[in-house]
Amino acid sequence: MKEIIGVRFKRPGKIYFFETNGEEIHKGQYVIVDTSMGQEYAEVVIENKMFDESKLEVPLKPIIRVATPKDKKHNEENKKKEKEAFEICLKNIKKHKLDMTLIDVEYKFDNSKILFYFTAEGRIDFRELVKDLAAIFKTRIELRQIGVRDEVKRIGGNGVCGRQLCCCSFLGGFETVSIKMAKEQNISLNPSKISGNCGRLMCCLKYEQDVYEEKLKHLPKVGAIVKSKEDGEGVVDSLETLKEIVRVKFKDKDGFYYKKFKADELEIIKNVESQNEMDGIDKEELKELKELEKLEQLDKNNEEI
Repeated sequence: MKEIIGVRFKRPGKIYFFETNGEEIHKGQYVIVDTSMGQEYAEVVIENKMFDESKLEVPLKPIIRVATPKDKKHNEENKKKEKEAFEICLKNIKKHKLDMTLIDVEYKFDNSKILFYFTAEGRIDFRELVKDLAAIFKTRIELRQIGVRDEVKRIGGNGVCGRQLCCCSFLGGFETVSIKMAKEQNISLNPSKISGNCGRLMCCLKYEQDVYEEKLKHLPKVGAIVKSKEDGEGVVDSLETLKEIVRVKFKDKDGFYYKKFKADELEIIKNVESQNEMDGIDKEELKELKELEKLEQLDKNNEEI
């Protein structure tokens, strides 16, 4: 068994684990740790706990030390330097006439490297920019292109729900989201209603998707022919997935009428094949949705490169 702690380098962000070196460390304290990127100043979010080291895929590194007042001051100085570096980089981007948007600057704690985060439509030849920045700051320079989701995560903001954006408050990473999820959750496929501040599909579409998928396995699809004991055969008109309620359209001599049933009260006579999630959508909205799909796929491909 190993005694470990969990730390975050940024809030929000992923939690990383380190050995404690036998020290008692409390949540909210800060520690200095060694990473592949150099020394980092990190916040403790999970205090001392025992963990079975046989379950670890790779050995954990020990912390270097609990952060001292001197370390805290050095970290604050780095934050000030980041603002200065941001302005200097902006001037040099204009100088080289590069089609890129600078988003953030990050100093490594030990000043071994400065990272500049930016967005751009395509690939940018920033070799001359790197040379200029290296000459100014006299340290290693790394320019890192990020996606629009990461851009919004760094900028911050509130969602349509009125709360702080999920990516800015608790999400450690981004998962794949699709229009199919919105369709299965009976959400309007209006692009403006299912897109977040980043212009991509809202991350929250993923949260309940596993539950919807499990429920839908036991429900007839819209358009399926079903039979009830009292009313006979009808066609499924709509679903209340989480409640497992099915609205059925029946025909009689006066026309049509609708009734709701619990799913287990119906017998499926003939189900239907999976429907195209784009069916029955206005042409303009369809065009926007297809563009959203392309952007989602492009983001996914960029992450895999």
